[in-house]
Amino acid sequence: MNVRENGKTTAGGRRPGYAAAAVVFAVGMAGTTLPTPLYGLYQEQIGFSELLVTIVFAVYALAVITVLLVAGNYSDVVGRRPVLLCAMALSAASAGCFLLERGLPLLFAGRVLSGCAAGLLSGAATAAVIELAGPGQKARAGFAATAANMGGLGCGPLLSGLIAQYSSRPLSLPFWVHLGLVAVASAIIWLLPETVKTPKRWPRLTPQGVAVPPEVKRVFASASVAAFAGFALLGLFTAVAPSFAAQTLDVHNLAVSGAVVFSVFLASTFGQSLTQWISARHALPTGCGILIVGLLLVASSLVAESLLLLVLGALCGGTGQGLAFRAALTLVSGAAPPEHRGGTISAFFVVAYTGISVPVVGVGALATWLGLREAGLVFTGCVILLAAGAGAYAVRRPAA
Repeated sequence: MNVRENGKTTAGGRRPGYAAAAVVFAVGMAGTTLPTPLYGLYQEQIGFSELLVTIVFAVYALAVITVLLVAGNYSDVVGRRPVLLCAMALSAASAGCFLLERGLPLLFAGRVLSGCAAGLLSGAATAAVIELAGPGQKARAGFAATAANMGGLGCGPLLSGLIAQYSSRPLSLPFWVHLGLVAVASAIIWLLPETVKTPKRWPRLTPQGVAVPPEVKRVFASASVAAFAGFALLGLFTAVAPSFAAQTLDVHNLAVSGAVVFSVFLASTFGQSLTQWISARHALPTGCGILIVGLLLVASSLVAESLLLLVLGALCGGTGQGLAFRAALTLVSGAAPPEHRGGTISAFFVVAYTGISVPVVGVGALATWLGLREAGLVFTGCVILLAAGAGAYAVRRPAA
């Protein structure tokens, strides 16, 4: 039986291509944000502060960073499929922790396992989607990879918010549904063709740290700072927006909270699609500018206590984040040599996930001292400065 590369048709039949790999990516990332609208219910059940909510969220991001540093380039050596299957197993184990949850230990364990799954997926799934595309499909595959990442992250809170609001088992049914999706995704992975030419059989881990090839360093600087700023906005919505909606705006409908979080990721996916008309080198500073406008709207919503302004800020900020993120990822992955592409993409995601975790913990700490609104204003001001710096650098030193 003979099967051609990139999942195309042969005498042996048709194998799944980059779109199937993107579905796997989306399912895995959706599991990482499932708990977002449920934190309020966990607070009532277990009893913990807003700072602890952000720490629970940050534990996930720190697990992502750790895996990226330790095994970010592992799929370059062992192959994409084994790493993707391992990520699905970790995602299923995370859902199991939430189903068995009786207190903070299992809550933290579930987030750690979820972070490990996301860490493996970020580099391996992105590379797999791009590599499974045919010669004329690279642009569409690049969009599919980033859209699967952001779309999956957005679908998680939307799904769990709807189920939690309108079912009698708000803390268990979302995770049972996710387990079913993980089973489907695992079956798809089993059918995917391997894109690494000579994979090794479970070699020793060789942690790379944040290793960037010399030819990528120039573009990596502005791209990674822009990603940091954009992911900081995503972290704010994923960790704190439901609490702000409940405490300040008196919005207690979990489906609405999930939809607000979903809106920023939906807008991110839309922003990524705009790179069809804007070159990556111009999309990076443009995205940073739109992100700044979105952050100003978020700050205005905190001052005016307006749900409408918060949603507008999510839509505008998400669009800017998506535009800048896809441009940054396109520039970084395009500049990386094939034998180091997975590791370089993983280094890029290390910076991005630092942005989604560290600033949010700062918001939680400030919230216990100044209050949630004031902490959010300090946060938006700092991220605006970062986005402005990245955009200005990209304008002054555009990538080749």
